[in-house]
Amino acid sequence: MFKEKKILCVIPCRSGSKGLPGKNIKMLLGRPLMVYSIEQARKSRYVDRVVVSTDDPRIAKIAVRAGAEAPFLRPKPISTDKSSVIDALLHAIAALKEKEGAVFDAIVLLHANAPLRNIGDIDKCIELLFTAGTENVFSVTPAQRNPYFNMVEIGRNSRVKLVKKGNFNNRQDAPSVFDLNSSIYAWKTEVLTRKRKVILGGSKIYIMPKERSVDIDDYLDFKLAELLMRKARKR
Repeated sequence: MFKEKKILCVIPCRSGSKGLPGKNIKMLLGRPLMVYSIEQARKSRYVDRVVVSTDDPRIAKIAVRAGAEAPFLRPKPISTDKSSVIDALLHAIAALKEKEGAVFDAIVLLHANAPLRNIGDIDKCIELLFTAGTENVFSVTPAQRNPYFNMVEIGRNSRVKLVKKGNFNNRQDAPSVFDLNSSIYAWKTEVLTRKRKVILGGSKIYIMPKERSVDIDDYLDFKLAELLMRKARKR
């Protein structure tokens, strides 16, 4: 069912990173961080092409050496820390269509800062996209905090209140909530180009365990990922 679908994987790797400078090419156990996502995408059963979207020629060269494509440089206006990743995806779709006439049934986004996912996670998201009657799929992990039970916000007149209303005696009684783990996103292409959002009325989630959901934003995240990967290699 999936073999006849044309699936593009885009890995955004812009040059700037405030939390961890040079993050995408920072060496993690002997390889640039972004290479892990490239290798995972290339080993997917369903992904046809792996493209790195970057504004940096140096990152593009590393991507190509790792087996990805870098057929264009992303324009600077959509490569800032305030730019939407959706804009990067739409640019990649448009650029490949303009250059080659390439058209895809689905778009998979892998963030380079989530190297602990596995190939099965990617393939299961793609399978869910085409079997669950959904518009898009994104990966999540069980949240550490629950807004119904132990998260508060400051409301009007500086009054503190629970983020969501509910009468629960313990966290286990409250509805399950999840963190977006910034690892895997998949859309049917026409949905992405038309709606340009992540959370849609027809979205489905794919739940990943915490040990595969480290989102590297700073040095501590990086060291945690390194520790978990070292432990995994010893098994």
